[in-house]
Amino acid sequence: MKILGAQSEAFAVMRRRALALAGAKVAAPGRAAPADSTEFLGLSEADLTPSVQNAVQTLLSEIEDLRGEVKRLKDRLFETEGLADRDVLTPLLNRRAFVREIGRAQAFAERYGSPAAVIYFDLDGFKAVNDRFGHPAGDLALKAVAERLAANIRGSDLAARLGGDEFGVLLAQADGATAAAKAASLQRLIEATPADLGEWSAPLRISFGVRALDPGTDPEHLLGEADAAMYAQKRARAAAAG
Repeated sequence: MKILGAQSEAFAVMRRRALALAGAKVAAPGRAAPADSTEFLGLSEADLTPSVQNAVQTLLSEIEDLRGEVKRLKDRLFETEGLADRDVLTPLLNRRAFVREIGRAQAFAERYGSPAAVIYFDLDGFKAVNDRFGHPAGDLALKAVAERLAANIRGSDLAARLGGDEFGVLLAQADGATAAAKAASLQRLIEATPADLGEWSAPLRISFGVRALDPGTDPEHLLGEADAAMYAQKRARAAAAG
């Protein structure tokens, strides 16, 4: 129903609120509204008795409250999903999220032919740190490794704690040789400075294995091969140390 003539302020306000809730663009107060925007819930201004006006205002308020609650629920869901991807101890991704990102990198590589690689890190002698200084100190050592990894990779790369004292780095635009060089650089950086364990400090030693991504290969299988390469290095370093 069209409304002819001037509209009362109450009616105009309710119409603007209703259109805004519907996501429509509303003419600013004082400006003429489009001819077809004067319809409001099928009611004319004459239909809006005081009781109807109160009911409409209540309805609009409830709709606004509902929209606000939906937004809060969406924000909480987004936050929960983000927390589900994060490691509980460090600021890095967890294994589940890291495996998912490997799959995405594989799909990207298959489509665009861009290389990527995974580095698998493992702390050497971490059990001795826990046994000598206690688990809280061990947690500080893990956090130190996580912080050094996160601070020394590109924004396009990803770091994760895979579990225990194992970490992963996903390098974008990197073949196997480039990834091996980066892994060696990160290894030197992590081992260069002892970890601050509160009352104590302890040197860190870390081994790594590298695996270039192959499209179509299971991400867990890729991680397993990088893990095997890491253990080969760990054994070689232990043998060299005597």
